[in-house]
Amino acid sequence: MTDSADVRLAAVRRSAPDAGAGQAGHGRGDLLLATVAALFTLAQLLLVRPGMGLGWDETVYVSQVGDHAPAAFFSAPRARGISLLVAPVASWSSSTALLRIYLAVLSGLALYLSLRTWRSLFPKRVVALGGALFATLWVTLFYAPQAMPNYWVAVGALAAVACFLRARADRADRRALWGLAAGVSLMAWMRPTDAVWTVLPLIGAALLRRWWRPLAALAVGLVSGSAEWIVEAYVRYGGLVRRLADGSSIQGGLGWHTAVVDQLRSLGGRALCRPCTGSLPAVAVTLWWYALPLLAALALAVAVRARRTVPTLTPLACAATAAFPYLFLIGYAAPRFLLPAYALLAVPIADLLLTAVGRATGGWRPLAATLVALALAGHLAVQYEVLRHTVRRTTAAHRDWSAVAAELHRLGVRPPCLLAGPEAIPIAYYARCSSAATRGHNANITRAAIEDAVHRVPVAALTAPDAPRPDYARGWSAHRVAGVRLYVAPSPGRGGTG
Repeated sequence: MTDSADVRLAAVRRSAPDAGAGQAGHGRGDLLLATVAALFTLAQLLLVRPGMGLGWDETVYVSQVGDHAPAAFFSAPRARGISLLVAPVASWSSSTALLRIYLAVLSGLALYLSLRTWRSLFPKRVVALGGALFATLWVTLFYAPQAMPNYWVAVGALAAVACFLRARADRADRRALWGLAAGVSLMAWMRPTDAVWTVLPLIGAALLRRWWRPLAALAVGLVSGSAEWIVEAYVRYGGLVRRLADGSSIQGGLGWHTAVVDQLRSLGGRALCRPCTGSLPAVAVTLWWYALPLLAALALAVAVRARRTVPTLTPLACAATAAFPYLFLIGYAAPRFLLPAYALLAVPIADLLLTAVGRATGGWRPLAATLVALALAGHLAVQYEVLRHTVRRTTAAHRDWSAVAAELHRLGVRPPCLLAGPEAIPIAYYARCSSAATRGHNANITRAAIEDAVHRVPVAALTAPDAPRPDYARGWSAHRVAGVRLYVAPSPGRGGTG
């Protein structure tokens, strides 16, 4: 079956003398995509406050390259791509606002470049609407300016799938092959396992149809992007198999876990739903998520009828494999996990919406346009409200961490210092201390080592208010601030409880 990409490429070849008109059309399309990307960056700066403070995972990634605080424990599932991405700012400045602005601008540029790869596959208005649908999700706006890897996996996936389709349609398109390798490399650089899951349909199609050049580009992207992660597995984690096993253990043991309801619970603005308990958000908040499978199926049906199945089926298939492990293989949820799937669904769904309006005839067209506009307006209102609530709650939590750090300094726990316990990692970054844990996913020290550190540097243990006092903190002075219990060790060089 001939798909639209082949038809358009043939049409371009037949109309080569009118290249000037084609360039003008591309220019207008580029301007439309650039406008979407620029508004996306502006929305981040206005709605996600640059001074929001760093989150838990962000402190881990940023501490690897900055000198604000000692590097936090780097667990097996993590990859260093996002640390290297923020290094141009974090390596010389501890300003969170500057880092947010840098990432907002960079994420807008990345969105523009990834959307641009779709120009020859769908009309420019479809690509622009798809970009807008993805960019206005609260989870996209919230995480794009953060030092987190998931948004970058999403834009890498968006570019890689488009370049694969272009390379499939035109074997002479070397730029598409390079773009495919670069997109996959970006994904693997950020999260190697996510990259593998996302490109499974592309690998399968390339093997089945013997598209050796796209297959080679996929291999180059996976190898180049994950090389550092694999080398580090042998240097620090006891080998690749051991690192994968440790990563599975940290994620609760990969296996059959239905996390669909957990993802629904997280849509109300929960950064991490683990354990995922409590009631579901209001139907108005989750309605768009329920609609996604139906809209995807309708988009595919419309594409089949229009004889352009492949450009629609491919991103839908990659979205399904990208989402599968987070819906069915782990026992908890975070809304950011599904960002690659949302990005890949956006263009086919945009095509469906514009086709529905365009095919309506007579008096039905204004009605169809009105209904689509109202649905999108309601969707935007819901996304904005969830974003506003999430930003406000997150900012308050980060201020609490800053308050705890200030109290620790007042109690004499100042750099160089050590904070231990399950609550230590983010607060240690704010206090400019090292962090440690004797058990749990971030275990990196023994009780004896903590007791030895007490004689050399200021040490404190941090726990939740209802958690028991750590064994090694017996006799340490107890304090409570901002919902955290602090146990401060006697000052080095003198006895007592301080």
